[in-house]
Amino acid sequence: MTRPHAPLAGVRIADFTIHAAGPFCTHLLSQLGAQCIKIESRTRPDAFRKPHAVYGRMQAATFDQVSANKLSVRLNLKQPEAVELAKRIVALSDIAAESFRPGVMKRLGLGFDALREARTDIVLLSLSSCGQSGPDSHFAGYAPLFGAWGGLGWMSGYSDGPPVEMRHVMDHSAGVHAAAATLAALHQRRRTGRAQHVDLAAREVASAMIGDALVQASCGSTPQRPGNGDLAMAPHGIYATAQPDRWLTLAVRNDREWKALLTTLGQGGPPLDSRFATAQARRRHQAEIDALLMGWLATRDADETAARLQEAGVCAHVSWNMQDVADDAHLRERGALVEVSAPDIPLRLAVGAPGRFSVTDDVGIRRLTPTLGQDEEYVFGELLGLDAARRADLEKREVIL
Repeated sequence: MTRPHAPLAGVRIADFTIHAAGPFCTHLLSQLGAQCIKIESRTRPDAFRKPHAVYGRMQAATFDQVSANKLSVRLNLKQPEAVELAKRIVALSDIAAESFRPGVMKRLGLGFDALREARTDIVLLSLSSCGQSGPDSHFAGYAPLFGAWGGLGWMSGYSDGPPVEMRHVMDHSAGVHAAAATLAALHQRRRTGRAQHVDLAAREVASAMIGDALVQASCGSTPQRPGNGDLAMAPHGIYATAQPDRWLTLAVRNDREWKALLTTLGQGGPPLDSRFATAQARRRHQAEIDALLMGWLATRDADETAARLQEAGVCAHVSWNMQDVADDAHLRERGALVEVSAPDIPLRLAVGAPGRFSVTDDVGIRRLTPTLGQDEEYVFGELLGLDAARRADLEKREVIL
């Protein structure tokens, strides 16, 4: 259960997070070696444990992308005794993490002040739609709304089409930012000995990702949705090939790569050389170049063409589907894809830790998502010292539920 050589070995997290963004944060930290105790209840299980229409399907959504490696205990936080047990877990933890609406933890008796009484130097992460303060702090939200509020949705898509709102990418981006902020707070705590409340708003993560568009708007100009285009590079986009749904992604950064693209595709000659000789000219005639590329690539094999362009130094690759990713030998050799199983779960692939460390390989997924309450013998028994009779009494009175 412990991973002594992992970067975050010895760090423990009391995890109250739900849905995707918050759990993805603690999932990342658990892959780096933190022991993460997920606190939930049969009466209010995490949405990813049950059929969930938000992600476009009414069957059990995968839980492993946000909860592998974690330990699970049940606590009915509507019961004062359960709140006290949660505080005892926090007292043994370095980090507490939650992703409720602002005010929920305080109403439960688990606000920052209450947790500091349990552990004076606790780091509390609160991840919400709009933050713990401000006029919109009471708003609820989920991934597409984060991008909508933050402006990222408006800047995604084509200029003649609607905004494209984001789903998992927003949850996971918020989770990555939350993990970085939490580690920074933990580092500061180790230097100062002081508790800290990290307040992260998912919509502000989206705003941080819109880049030059916000600068343009602040200067009075109106940014346009770029589609698959780029402000400097042309061609830059995704193009159909001879095979259905086998798309080629291209990015030409300079004149040398443009000439290499023409040579590889057997095109070129004086008219092309003169009309599109510079990056500025190619950017001005992006639509014309796209039309030419669609014609050139319409009869070509996507994978073969991508390989030839790569050899010529042109940034090109097939837009892979999920089966391509699952079959990728490179990802498997790197340990980015790992095979995991459990007694009641068949062998499956999971996404491992993206980072590699020169002094340890003790990172990534070591066990699948726990069943609800799977680790109560360890957490309630070994960590909190509750014997079997005491736990049975708490279950009978629905404190553990």
